[in-house]
Amino acid sequence: MSFDLWWLSYPVLGAFVGFFAGLLGVGGGGIMVPMLTTLFLAQGFPLESVVHMALGTSMAAIVLTSISSLRTHHAHGAVHWDIVRHITPGILLGTFGATFIASRASTAGLAIFFALFMAYVSLQMLANVKPKPSRELPGPLGLAGVGVGIGGISALVAIGGGSLSVPFMTWCNVKMQNAIGTSAAIGLPIALAGTLGYLVNGWGTPGLPPLTVGYVYLPALVLVALVSMWTAPTGARLAHRLPVATLKKIFAGVLMLLCVKMLHGIFS
Repeated sequence: MSFDLWWLSYPVLGAFVGFFAGLLGVGGGGIMVPMLTTLFLAQGFPLESVVHMALGTSMAAIVLTSISSLRTHHAHGAVHWDIVRHITPGILLGTFGATFIASRASTAGLAIFFALFMAYVSLQMLANVKPKPSRELPGPLGLAGVGVGIGGISALVAIGGGSLSVPFMTWCNVKMQNAIGTSAAIGLPIALAGTLGYLVNGWGTPGLPPLTVGYVYLPALVLVALVSMWTAPTGARLAHRLPVATLKKIFAGVLMLLCVKMLHGIFS
């Protein structure tokens, strides 16, 4: 297989994803999915599979970054492992099951759902919405049920679940730092189940480009993940020196523009 000049774009994307993930504490899927979709379209990949490939590749990349994040939060004692233990069965079921829904959805349908969810995340950032603690965590069955919902949505938009699990846990009187640390731990089973689901559902799909396993495009996975793991610590260090609140608002605008670009590429 000869070298493809388009592969040079993936380290650039990885640097961007890692830096802003470290700086703002946001998942990389919100950036990776619209950017990968745009890049895959430009490379002439099948229109009916580009969003599926972007979701699968993003999920696989999140596996590596979530392990790094989990180790850091665990070292600081910020992970509530009892929550992780009870919510994980639902996470695995919801995430893996939703990949079967995604594989049967159209490219346009997936793109619209992704754009609407990212619009919600962007508005949440702009408004700096933080739910007030008003109740206690549910029991094991309740947490498993919540896990099904978080995992299902996460699989359809290729995120680690932080946009959903952190607000849920803070609403249930979990301290913010513990909610973030626990969310990082929850991100690993989401990424693993999502990756497996997109591998299974994409296996044997006709017309996919070379070096694609299931719906995971290996050149993008390797180059994005390696560089993002290198730039994430840089972003995290700068988080203490830069006006993060202002940057989050700018980032929210960038997310919405990326989604508009993705939709334009698909529907044009």
